[in-house]
Amino acid sequence: MTKQDVVRPPLVARLQRWWRRDVVGDIAHAEIASRIDADADWSLRYAFMVLMSAGIAILGLLQSSPAVVIGAMLISPLMGPIIGLGFALAVFDWREVRTSLTALALGSLLGVGIAAIIVLASPLQGVTPEILARTRPNLFDLLVAIFSALAGTYATIRGQGATVVGVAIATALMPPLAVVGYGLATLNVAIFAGALALFFTNFIAIALSAALMARLYGFAQDLTPRQTNGQTLLISGVFLVMAVPLAFSLRQIAEESIVTRQLRSAIVDALPEGSRISQLDINHGAEPVSASAVVITPRFTPAAEARIAAAWTGIAHRDSSFALTQLVANQDLPRLEQERAALAESGRAAASNATATGLVEAVSLATGTPEADILIYPALRRLVANARPGTPLETLYRTERQLAERHPDWTIRLVPPPTTRLVVRFAAGSAEPQGLAPVQWALGRWNITRATATGRVAIADDGPAALAEARANAVGAVLAAGGINVAVRTDLPGPIQRAAEREAGPDGFRTVTVELGEP
Repeated sequence: MTKQDVVRPPLVARLQRWWRRDVVGDIAHAEIASRIDADADWSLRYAFMVLMSAGIAILGLLQSSPAVVIGAMLISPLMGPIIGLGFALAVFDWREVRTSLTALALGSLLGVGIAAIIVLASPLQGVTPEILARTRPNLFDLLVAIFSALAGTYATIRGQGATVVGVAIATALMPPLAVVGYGLATLNVAIFAGALALFFTNFIAIALSAALMARLYGFAQDLTPRQTNGQTLLISGVFLVMAVPLAFSLRQIAEESIVTRQLRSAIVDALPEGSRISQLDINHGAEPVSASAVVITPRFTPAAEARIAAAWTGIAHRDSSFALTQLVANQDLPRLEQERAALAESGRAAASNATATGLVEAVSLATGTPEADILIYPALRRLVANARPGTPLETLYRTERQLAERHPDWTIRLVPPPTTRLVVRFAAGSAEPQGLAPVQWALGRWNITRATATGRVAIADDGPAALAEARANAVGAVLAAGGINVAVRTDLPGPIQRAAEREAGPDGFRTVTVELGEP
């Protein structure tokens, strides 16, 4: 019985003897070390595979295609020098440490360089979800890297090299490097730093985990007890130093996820049934914290933004700002979305039809809506476009009528940007509304069912009280005929209006203001 067996419990001693005799004893240490050294060294094949992997990775990231990104992970050769570094650290082979670090550094520079070049040459440079997913390392990333390294090192030692290819998917060494190249090319410091941190998290975790596995399988039997203890303390300390900030990062991500879920719930509660959130952006780092949402809703809700903003302040627990864009859609939007998805699936895009292309171009010019945001359904001969803010209501109304006359077999719906009030103008002394048709059309597009019509007159008009009421009644009657419940009011002139008329003229007061009510 050895001295070590005396100081250890019998079960532990038996397990150690079994491990050294039946597991470690069967391993060809020299052969495995030679193979690892060869994989860790710089070569033309290694350089070529790095270039190909980085090129595939950045193209997949720019397209936000997980399948393409996985392809880059499968052929990435960076696992070799990192595992080689881990084994070299386990046995204190400083020459092999330098060799592995050199290969890793050169490969990383090649990967970042080719990714940056492709981004600079690409017309697509927007930040995609696949890019953002690799900019915020957390504790889970560290654990994934550790487990992947343990599996990869085991496969290397046991000669099951094919398994390493699958492990490369989880460790994802090349995609973070490609994102570093993206951040460099676009001069985005936040993305550059976040992706670099993720790469170093994976790199260090894999190297140190490989060192632990190398020790476990008897590759460091010649080390002195002092070297062994120092190595253990160093590896444990490095893991602890990495784990603490990554744990805080994970906590922050979890808190932001909860806040996002609560804000989504507040938005849904403030809008009519059938509304859906098309886009939600939250800037947690802003001061005050800001959020904006784009929703597709069956009808415009004037008070929704204020209601959600109040809820958002309570959710954020600090100063906040909120902006809401409501895109009003008709009731058959789900069916239209299904039709659009089916068309995209079959490859029958709208641009392939000359008439559809002309309609899209005309609507884009008139409404300011990008062509890519215009919904067009050739099979249904239907077009829906939500106009951008600032487009005159009369222009939209006239454009829709003209397009409908030119293309009678098409259903064309232009939806004006929602607002809380509309203005109907009158000639001097007249109760006959001018330009009421566009207002009535807009209310219909927004599916408004309640409104308030407030009549006003200029001081220069005769019989101001009666004329203001007559104007409000005239507008109310037309809107009521369209199914809108209208409350009629008057706003008679005062001293302030007299001064305003002298400065700006009376025409701005010969109006009826239509304020949108809650549905």
